[in-house]
Amino acid sequence: MREANKKAVVLLSGGLDSATTLALALKDSYECRTLSLDYGQRHRSELQAAERVSAALGAVEHRVVKLDLAAFGGSALTDKDIAVPTEPGEGIPVTYVPARNTIMLSLALAWAEVLEAESIFIGANAVDYSGYPDCRPEYIEAFERMANLALKSAVEGKPVRIRAPLIHWSKAEIIRRGSELGVDYGLTVSCYQADGEGRACGVCDSCRLRRQGFAAAGVADPTRYRPG
Repeated sequence: MREANKKAVVLLSGGLDSATTLALALKDSYECRTLSLDYGQRHRSELQAAERVSAALGAVEHRVVKLDLAAFGGSALTDKDIAVPTEPGEGIPVTYVPARNTIMLSLALAWAEVLEAESIFIGANAVDYSGYPDCRPEYIEAFERMANLALKSAVEGKPVRIRAPLIHWSKAEIIRRGSELGVDYGLTVSCYQADGEGRACGVCDSCRLRRQGFAAAGVADPTRYRPG
């Protein structure tokens, strides 16, 4: 039974990390609202997946905020003239979206303050990830400090926590724990260039990490891949 007024906003991308994060928040007795960002990404399949996951796991409400980061570009996920890489590379990959986590956390912060929610959950991971700077523990800690300088509620004695429970977990650990919590990973979409049916390309960085994670976890991979 959930404690009264223990509320959280959970950022939900539609991928396996954020789905597991939602399951963990619910397991920890939070009343969860989920938030996705329609930011001009290459496909809508992940947004559809987020809606499915939110409903399946039992979130109270799911919202999508539209904000066109494609207006700035600078990422293979928002600029179709930049190809999604299919081989591991050096440094921060072109799939990094400038300021995406900062923008999403800021939107979650606004909703959390209105809801009087005590926590915001994000599925950031610093182990099996693509090298994004806004997935590092020091970034999460710094954002929380900044947030509590900005919030009226924090000034009045009700600070918000930014929780990233997967931050130090491997992809295999995430999948094993999510499976224990009943996450249906067949509902999720992780691919950077999924087709209109949500089928994965199988060759992008995200697909590679996901496939390796299921293999390492010893869990059957439910991902639907495009033929060929």
